[in-house]
Amino acid sequence: MKHTVAIAQIDCALGDLKRNLEKHIHYIQLAIKEKAKLILFPELSLTGYTLRDITVEIAVNPFKSNTFDDLKKLSKEIIIIAGGVEEGENYGLYNSAFVFEDGEIKHIHRKIYPPTYGMFEEMRYFSNGNKVQAFNTKIGRMGVLICEDLWHISLPYLLAIDGATIIAGLAASPTRISTDSEELTNYKINSEHHKTYARLLSVYLLFSNRVGYEDGVNFWGGSEVVNSDGEVIAVAKLFEEDLIFAEIDFNTIKRSRQFSRHFIDENPILVERELKRILKM
Repeated sequence: MKHTVAIAQIDCALGDLKRNLEKHIHYIQLAIKEKAKLILFPELSLTGYTLRDITVEIAVNPFKSNTFDDLKKLSKEIIIIAGGVEEGENYGLYNSAFVFEDGEIKHIHRKIYPPTYGMFEEMRYFSNGNKVQAFNTKIGRMGVLICEDLWHISLPYLLAIDGATIIAGLAASPTRISTDSEELTNYKINSEHHKTYARLLSVYLLFSNRVGYEDGVNFWGGSEVVNSDGEVIAVAKLFEEDLIFAEIDFNTIKRSRQFSRHFIDENPILVERELKRILKM
């Protein structure tokens, strides 16, 4: 079984939901023309990243608003994963990834680890999510993580144990120093993470990172698709908008897991037992 997936590496207009939705629709239509079954956008792709005081104004309760009606309609043809600010039932605000499939919201992942260190200040504006869960789609069981979540090894592990064979990561990763060596290092470090997760968990890892400038911060792009052997099979440009395609082949996952049984032989019951022991110390 094979499926074509698309990664939309885009710039975002800060605080302009209408303009960002129009750009999403443009890229979705391009992906549909190429017969892609899924398209992945970056973190906070619908809103922009450095929202600060307008976070409240741009937040959407997706179950009480018609804001995403066009995306729902298009999701009858292609699975759409996009990032935005979610207003929860308790009025908390979350950095969330919305998964649209078959005309409805199939799944929402709330960022579990919003960073608040160095140049980051997300916990000033967002509550943190408290659940990571795989879910079924027409192209297989998958899971979603947002940026910093991918720097916590437990979360990809939990998704894989929950049956995910595809892990989608949305990011707004900044370039901290604008020199050639640092820019390339940003991609190298992140890609090494992705290849390690993909290889050890025998999954496909899809990564969409934004580009452009916002509040003096530059985002470097370098979106990619890594297969279950830990091989990068598609990669986007650095610092430019791009739309890339790759093929997910479940025979590759089968071969990866049968050739090297480390994930098949994983013992989550042992992990649970030892974590309980450690946490009692």
